[in-house]
Amino acid sequence: MRLAPFLCGGCGKDPAFAGTAMTYEQFKNQVAGKRAEVLGIGVSNLPLIDFLLECGMTVRARDKKNEDTLGECAKTLKEKGVELILGDGYLEELDGDYIFRSPGIRPDLPQIVKGVKKGAVLTSEMEVFFELCPARTIAVTGSDGKTTTTTLISLLLKEAGHRVFVGGNIGNPLLPFVKEMTEKDFAVLELSSFQLMTMKRSAEISVVTNLSPNHLDWHTGMEEYIKAKTNIFTHSENRLLILNADNEASAPLKELAGGNVEYFSSKRRDTALYDQDGVIFEGDRALLSSKNILLPGGHNRQNYMAAYLATRQFVSPEHLASVAKSFGGVEHRLEFVREYRGIRCYNSSIDSSPSRTAAALSCFDQKVVVICGGYDKNIPFEPLAEALCKKAKKVVLTGATMMKIAGALFMCEAEEKPAYYMNPDFDAAVQVALTLCEEGDVLLLSPACASFDAFPNFMARGAHFKKLINDLPEEQS
Repeated sequence: MRLAPFLCGGCGKDPAFAGTAMTYEQFKNQVAGKRAEVLGIGVSNLPLIDFLLECGMTVRARDKKNEDTLGECAKTLKEKGVELILGDGYLEELDGDYIFRSPGIRPDLPQIVKGVKKGAVLTSEMEVFFELCPARTIAVTGSDGKTTTTTLISLLLKEAGHRVFVGGNIGNPLLPFVKEMTEKDFAVLELSSFQLMTMKRSAEISVVTNLSPNHLDWHTGMEEYIKAKTNIFTHSENRLLILNADNEASAPLKELAGGNVEYFSSKRRDTALYDQDGVIFEGDRALLSSKNILLPGGHNRQNYMAAYLATRQFVSPEHLASVAKSFGGVEHRLEFVREYRGIRCYNSSIDSSPSRTAAALSCFDQKVVVICGGYDKNIPFEPLAEALCKKAKKVVLTGATMMKIAGALFMCEAEEKPAYYMNPDFDAAVQVALTLCEEGDVLLLSPACASFDAFPNFMARGAHFKKLINDLPEEQS
């Protein structure tokens, strides 16, 4: 399937990555003795550093954090022979043979451009993985639903008896596992726009769940954001693309596809799979009813349709039914935490965009008390305000976007608007929300924003919310 040579950042072909089926041993022989600059000492790059050292490369790791902040990690890296460049000037004077970029670092930073002009190959852990991976690849991207769809694909394949490796934006970095993968295995990947921005290979089977404004604090605009996403299917390896016919931004991507395209829909019956009155159909055949799906909500039926289309040549409808009955969801996604004094508390910290919050709200058959707000990604909040006016009983706003969401709610032209309350402190906002709830209410954390104003990631935010709720004494005055 690997027909295209490895091209990176405009620097041309590189013999260490070119070819149709580079093996681990071939790669090791090509890069041994070369110098690697690893930008960012984070979760995905630590296994990458070990992999590069194992291949005989000299590694220099760079990070904006200082040595005290890195702590034991810095000590361990130095013991392995890794040179550290830390602090504000950590990107200066890049002079390695390869530059490995963390997903959150833009590839067009002047220091990186200068390093490429000096002859370095700009790449990443995920790009090298795609170059070396012998397994069949299925990749998922989109603005919402990526993690659930990726998880469902892996569960369906496992249910059918296949060996599956899950990674990318979730799970463990997969590069260290390429040595044990075979052509019979599957690599199932969730890929963000950050990871895809410089990708020069595509997955064999690709899913774009939907597209809506997201990460506009990092991307130059929606055009760049969508263009990055298209790298998941626009290169020659791709043979099947799954698209959401109901999403105005992603449905037209068919025109860019080189392989086959299949659609799913909750509105149209002329697609490969469609949802009608809570039942998923394949043609005239009823495949799966919402009554037999543990995960609530129409958006999760869309996730099931996307996952089944990506895997139906490898799994059966019986496998689909089995997974639907047993899969209770991914942590931090409409996760039931606890019933406290008759209040059902849910953690949906993964909801980092207005469309995700709108989908979460739609899953409840009553209006809910919802906590929103967080890091400012420079995305519009008018769609969030509309969803809150329809489905929120009361709204508690917090974090850096508190005033922006309040402004959107104030300007919303809905006939009925929920009362909203503001507290910049997350813990205090949770307490305010609890005091606003009555017995029988639903309390939902669905921020519609990223977490970086107060937490390192959405998992930490969700875990903290769960602790606050679980630590509440049953008898509280």
